Amino acid sequence: MARCRITGGGGFKAALVEIEPGEAFMSEAGAMFRASDNVDIEVTTRTRSAGGLFSGLKRMFAGESFFLSKYCTTDGQRGEIGLAPKLPGNVEVIHCAGHSRWICTGGSYIGSSANLNLDTQFQGISGMFSGESLSFLEVAGEGDLIVSAFGAIREINVERALTVDTGHVVAFEDSLEYSLGKAGGSWLQSFLASEGITLNFIGAGKLYVQSHNADEWGRSLGGLLPPRRE
Repeated sequence: MARCRITGGGGFKAALVEIEPGEAFMSEAGAMFRASDNVDIEVTTRTRSAGGLFSGLKRMFAGESFFLSKYCTTDGQRGEIGLAPKLPGNVEVIHCAGHSRWICTGGSYIGSSANLNLDTQFQGISGMFSGESLSFLEVAGEGDLIVSAFGAIREINVERALTVDTGHVVAFEDSLEYSLGKAGGSWLQSFLASEGITLNFIGAGKLYVQSHNADEWGRSLGGLLPPRRE
């Protein structure tokens, strides 16, 4: 089975993946920054759970790339791939045991073992207000899943209930149920407040959160830029 290890330091982590002869590894298209010369790269929209154009469209609605990259070696030898996220921050390898599914929020997926199933879970109309994407990426099976976080990443063992500010969820086990909540006195106050909308988790399972919110960072940065000249 492919071996994944985290490299780099500070807020610029990456993953190095070693693949054995005869096996494959998948990643979001554009995540690779290096590969050994015996690695073949195939760009596809197909996954194990669903294939073709429709699969790519569903991933796009989940905030992921339309395409996937598939890596395998060509000479019967071990190969190596370097994968990194688009934004600076941390990278984590989740070892999926198969007894539960993992749910990735939009943009957190980097790569996974080729034997893992990838599918899309629609959030419903509440996704428009949650601060996350309209759809989540569902990962099922046994293997390694690589996710990224903007800023620091933390693993939390939820035993009963936990509230997380929207835009800070990276991935969680499907044993956790979630609902949209409000921190303010009314939904209007919560919607207008920068920290007013929350995701409320109930149950027992693992949850990964990130310290920073990429959307809020983008809006803050955009306000400091000079006006665009026509």
